[in-house]
Amino acid sequence: MSDTPVITVDIVSDVVCPWCIIGYKKLEKAMAQFEGQARFELAWHAFELNPDMPPEGQSINEHMAQKYGATQEQSRANRERLRSAGNDLDFEFNYRENMRMVNTFDAHRLLHWAGENGKQTTLQLALFKAHFTDGLDVSDHRVLVDIAASVGLDEKRVRDLLSSDMYAAEVRAVEAEWQDRFITGVPAFIFNKKFMVPGAQEAEVFANIIENKLLKKAA
Repeated sequence: MSDTPVITVDIVSDVVCPWCIIGYKKLEKAMAQFEGQARFELAWHAFELNPDMPPEGQSINEHMAQKYGATQEQSRANRERLRSAGNDLDFEFNYRENMRMVNTFDAHRLLHWAGENGKQTTLQLALFKAHFTDGLDVSDHRVLVDIAASVGLDEKRVRDLLSSDMYAAEVRAVEAEWQDRFITGVPAFIFNKKFMVPGAQEAEVFANIIENKLLKKAA
């Protein structure tokens, strides 16, 4: 085991970013190709698509029109493309007309803490499913407590965290750090702190980086 190369993957993402879960699922396919050849250590880093989103959130149709100038027909077509892409990757996008975009800062605080407890990826995937598949409000503290508990995190500590400003400064610092590195959109995948892959690339793109940029150098 000690001779197996360790590849770190820093993933900059938001929990309400559909391309972030699609990108991760493609990365997952790529990593599976190197079972036994490499060990992967993942770390998720906060990026808020809508840092000024109010507590009550915003209708997804209103949000897409306001932020991107998309008509309802364009938004529906985009959601259908996402649904199809998700099906190909064994992830269900269950978009609804009454779906809302929400503030994700508290979810990022929780994820930061989960990273210190070895549960970050598990929690991140649970949050993606909660938002996109189950239609839950991932800004609601009760929802966050339930999700965190479902992946084995202590409910009381989660409640204490969410009722305070714990990890707020740390999350802001992480967000500023990646902005300083000129990451203005997500997802972004950084391999071994050196090779950055922007967007939800195909599994083959990730596999090529792993094989030709990382493993060959380690050999």
